[in-house]
Amino acid sequence: METKYDPSLYNYDLAPVKKEHKTWTWINFTTIWMGMIHNIVAWETAGSLIMLGMSVWQALSAVIIANIVLISAMWLNSVVGGKYGIPFPVIIRAAFGHKAAHIPVVLRAFVAIFWFAVQAYAGSAAVNAIFGALIPGWNGLSKFHLVGMGLNSAIAVVLFWLLHMWIVSKGMHRIKIFELWAGPLVIILGIILVIWSINVSHGLGPLFEQPSKLSSSQFWTIFPVSVTGLVGVWATLVLNISDFTRFTRSQKDQAVGQFIGLPGTAIAFALMSIITTSGTVVAFGKAIWNPVTLLQKFDNPFLLFFGAIALIIITLSVNIAGNVVSPGYDLVNLFPKKLNFVKAGNISIILSLFFVPWLWFNNAGVILTVMGAVGGALGPVAGIMFADFYIVHHRHYEINSFYLKDSEYSYSHGWNYSALIAMAVGTIISLIGLFVPTLKPLYSYSWFLGVGAGFIIYALLMRNTENKTKVREVSPAK
Repeated sequence: METKYDPSLYNYDLAPVKKEHKTWTWINFTTIWMGMIHNIVAWETAGSLIMLGMSVWQALSAVIIANIVLISAMWLNSVVGGKYGIPFPVIIRAAFGHKAAHIPVVLRAFVAIFWFAVQAYAGSAAVNAIFGALIPGWNGLSKFHLVGMGLNSAIAVVLFWLLHMWIVSKGMHRIKIFELWAGPLVIILGIILVIWSINVSHGLGPLFEQPSKLSSSQFWTIFPVSVTGLVGVWATLVLNISDFTRFTRSQKDQAVGQFIGLPGTAIAFALMSIITTSGTVVAFGKAIWNPVTLLQKFDNPFLLFFGAIALIIITLSVNIAGNVVSPGYDLVNLFPKKLNFVKAGNISIILSLFFVPWLWFNNAGVILTVMGAVGGALGPVAGIMFADFYIVHHRHYEINSFYLKDSEYSYSHGWNYSALIAMAVGTIISLIGLFVPTLKPLYSYSWFLGVGAGFIIYALLMRNTENKTKVREVSPAK
């Protein structure tokens, strides 16, 4: 007899992916990561290491170490999706219970929608720039204002948001196809800039021979913080990587594809940024790590146009994969009776408008600090997920229990207080440097502290709970 799942916990998009629909090969995982990694933030982050005074070799070593940490964490959390074909908001029920799971799910969705707004507004600026160069009188529309921005900017925002919605309209299949060509295409711009850098520097030699501007003590102060910052760019995706690996043809496909796509192309992309930024030191006497600023330096209309198109594709690529897939599944999880992935993805795109990024985009220090704190709170969730699958459940989940309110993952009426305590304490440890001045240096390692604390505290609490259960089971009846 077929198990009847609870409709408040189950629908088509939350169900395990059927074998015939597990079609993603290692190529798809490589290109999906290429599409996410090859973005303006990643380029600027890697290039800024040169600005801080590092040599090419020092900057490259920071990138390599950060990506080794990232791929290790991704692999650990990818296995569940590949094995059971289920997304993050379903997996998290095993640790938190079906009700308490809404807390980390909503937090993850909130962070993703916020970053969607940031990235999309940056991309709309590129659209606005292209229209300004091609359409006479376009820039003159800026004198008319709509919801706090010029009419030309408002039109660009609407068009760019609608472009995201069109890509999402066919679900994960269209996203897979889009990333298949978008990721590799972005490499072309990077190669052009690298060729220019090598040309102005008369070979790679001068770039790699530039000495570090940091003393030994300065380097060892900056280096670990730089590694943490590079990890932090993609740390939240560790939670919902199963949203992608649930479609994998095999565990080997997702493992190999992610290895090539994450540390592989990420290091190559960072190397392009580092080489190009080093070339700007030779060409202009100072490090320019912002690709838009660099493109403007060339004063070449064709290169500016091509560069703007590339930046638009970059933004679409990272935004769809990194900031729509997660809240899409998260919102479906909240309203499984009313939403599917496409509807939820489009709702998350619309919700991002309420962050009104055009009002604070150039002065976002306070908001970014708040978002950093929210992101830090997700570190313990990753640690809890690791501990739950590998330590508590010994790499085995009972698939039917995810979709039933009365199951081994129900805990206390849908609440696992061990997970909530581990998340709360882990968050305090993760963010303590933000509130205690003397411990401020610890905030640079917030994600690592959160992961470690969440893992240890949850594993210990669950072990204690399990031992108490065993004692009750063997106690003689009175």
